Amino acid sequence: MINFSYLVFIIKSAFFDFSRNKVRTILTSLGILIGVFSVVLLMALGLGLKKYIEQQFQSLGQNLLMVLPGQGFSQNGGQGLIGGIQFDEKDVLKIKRLKNVQAIAPFFTKTLKIEYKNKSQITTLLATTGDAFKVIKVEAARGSLFTNADNEKSAKAVILGAEIANKLFGSGEKAVGEAVRIQKERFIVKGVLKKTGGGALGSETDMRAIIPFRSSYFLNPDKKFFAIYTEAKDAKSVLTLKDDIKKTLLKRYNEDDFTVSESSELLNTINSIFSVLNLVLVAIAAISLVVGGIGIMNIMYVSVTERIKEIGIRRAIGARKFDILYQFLSESVILSLFGGFLGLFFAGLIVLAVQRLFPAYLDFGSVFLALGVSSAIGIVFGVFPAKKAADLSPIDAIRYE
Repeated sequence: MINFSYLVFIIKSAFFDFSRNKVRTILTSLGILIGVFSVVLLMALGLGLKKYIEQQFQSLGQNLLMVLPGQGFSQNGGQGLIGGIQFDEKDVLKIKRLKNVQAIAPFFTKTLKIEYKNKSQITTLLATTGDAFKVIKVEAARGSLFTNADNEKSAKAVILGAEIANKLFGSGEKAVGEAVRIQKERFIVKGVLKKTGGGALGSETDMRAIIPFRSSYFLNPDKKFFAIYTEAKDAKSVLTLKDDIKKTLLKRYNEDDFTVSESSELLNTINSIFSVLNLVLVAIAAISLVVGGIGIMNIMYVSVTERIKEIGIRRAIGARKFDILYQFLSESVILSLFGGFLGLFFAGLIVLAVQRLFPAYLDFGSVFLALGVSSAIGIVFGVFPAKKAADLSPIDAIRYE
């Protein structure tokens, strides 16, 4: 049993040896430092990304249902948005008549150029109804949003995302009331959306332009939709409405032609994808920890060779095998922990710096893993040189030149 005073003596001996060669001590710990820094930082960014996605979906509420072509984002492994069918106004009208529907928003999309005077920007245009803004939870920062009445009378109104308004007009204030051209058709900017950075329409929401669906027939003569978003009256009726939508669409289409997904299903699918991706990235970063461990083992072997005579003298005056073993093993563990703490410290500084822009954060698991792995590396890679030192014959060690 190792008592406390003996442990203190071993640690003091280790630090005394480190002080004799400070540069080598720092360089030896550098490999562990880089490894722990990489692993912890990637874990923090992965946790931040997961939190960011959850925040985006929480803003949609729990009542959103998305009717998508193909297998959509279903949890049974479907690839989604590949193949399937295109929806039309008949589908929208039938779903709209269902008793648990609070609001419905069909979407047609097309990538094109939007122009203002001598400026132009590539945008993903969305054509939809006035209910869309309620369903996807976006608001106007300037001007106003078009309504269902605007859609019915095919109003030539366009709502711009915050970023595209800034690029075309310099600011959202200057955009409202101005005329832009979409495929040579003249549209008046009715409003500019608040900056979102994501949301139900994806990461490019701030670069999108939105027009009434009935004003888009020059782009969409077949009057088709790529998706239909529906809001249920309350959280309790979501599953019922989901089943009703399926039954309604199955009267026209096959089961594999479409998917009705809850926002939580999409969130779970995206989170599972990012969890696997984050695990792969952390595993790649962990390779540097192994490299750092090999570096510690090499340096400890060198240290054993340099201190053979010292080991022989210590054995001659009464030091036991396990005293030598503990001495060199403790040095290896302390080097690893030193690198681990420094890596954790620098990763923490980076996380604090990026938190203003991105919700990265450290959790207990990250800290425990960093220090636990660095300790384990010190033990695993320190055992071999420590055992070599302990197995030296006292007489041969004293005679060693």
